[in-house]
Amino acid sequence: MDWNTYIEHNPEIMFGKPVIKGTRIPVALILEKLGHGISEEELLKAYPRLSVEAIRAALLYAADNATHEKVMVF
Repeated sequence: MDWNTYIEHNPEIMFGKPVIKGTRIPVALILEKLGHGISEEELLKAYPRLSVEAIRAALLYAADNATHEKVMVF
């Protein structure tokens, strides 16, 4: 799955933060909720415009960013 299919950055939406395409649902919100133990089913119920694929794309987006994160050692 290519997370780019489900996630966009648009300066006109949520100050350019990554969101699920066609929504104002920030990727960070999905990740935070999952981190707190909310299930996919609960997310889908709370945010009807989400899909299972969009939730998984958020996880892949986070993994991709963590993989390419640059760490500066002082």
